Amino acid sequence: MKKIKHIFKFLKNTLITNYIYLSKDIVLGRKVFFKQMPYILKHKNAIIEIGDNTIINSSNYGYHINMFSRCKLYADRENALIKIGENCRIHGTCIHAYNKIEIGRNCLIAANTQIIDGNGHNLCMDEPEKRLISSDIGKEIIIGKNVWIGANTIILGGSVVGEGSIIMAGSVVKGIVKPKCIYGGNPAKLIKKYD
Repeated sequence: MKKIKHIFKFLKNTLITNYIYLSKDIVLGRKVFFKQMPYILKHKNAIIEIGDNTIINSSNYGYHINMFSRCKLYADRENALIKIGENCRIHGTCIHAYNKIEIGRNCLIAANTQIIDGNGHNLCMDEPEKRLISSDIGKEIIIGKNVWIGANTIILGGSVVGEGSIIMAGSVVKGIVKPKCIYGGNPAKLIKKYD
């Protein structure tokens, strides 16, 4: 019975993947695989690209921690770009680009991570009531190759995460993360550097 359930889930996920290949206005590499249906939202002139052999996982089945929601890929402005490299594993994560979010190859992104390059609203410190009607333009996020991002992390606009780095679970990243380092906390700070 367990084997039949596993086969059914695989077939269902294969149908979802084929549906996205055929019907969505996104650029998919070879052997991209979707576990359960993600939310995919984009402006007609925005671009979402996903590299070869990447898995976008929106299913709690077989995943080691609880994810609170499906993956969301949201490129909501004209010319916004979400570019995900090859051989990535992305679980229950929101990637929301006003401007540009680029994720290098071989990245691991754990569940409930929020990667968003804009604040949603401008600060409007002189006239705070204008926050309700303002909209931020976003500052690009670049995540280098071979990066591991722990669960429940937030990556904010203007951040650059260096190649081979690890971001500890529950961290809030704003700014530069040096390559081959471990960062953690809120705000995320250098924990350990590797040569």
